[in-house]
Amino acid sequence: MIAAARAMPATLLLLAACKPPPEGRHPMAGADAAAGRAVVERVGCGSCHAFPDIAWPRGAVGPDLSRFASQTMIAGRVPNRPDLLAAFVRNAPAVVPGSAMPAMPIDEAEARDVAAYLYTLGAE
Repeated sequence: MIAAARAMPATLLLLAACKPPPEGRHPMAGADAAAGRAVVERVGCGSCHAFPDIAWPRGAVGPDLSRFASQTMIAGRVPNRPDLLAAFVRNAPAVVPGSAMPAMPIDEAEARDVAAYLYTLGAE
């Protein structure tokens, strides 16, 4: 019991380190979330993923992205940071080898826009 009590502060510190950044802490300078949503619709991201503001299609092959902004990891493997997210959205296998998500036919600016859009989903 005493050992558990001693370990609790360290455990709480580790859990706090995993907490996502507060809203607005995902800086995407020059990115346009509305344009990112349009890219998501155009390239068909909804065929694999569900989005809270896109009614159809609502894919179930990939994860539901309705609360993406609160996630601490991308694909469960890399930290949820704007630079990594934009790179992952554009070419997931290059960022996370073995990823089931394919490289997407979008340019760097569009990938940043998609990342900005994803950071609006489930932001608290």
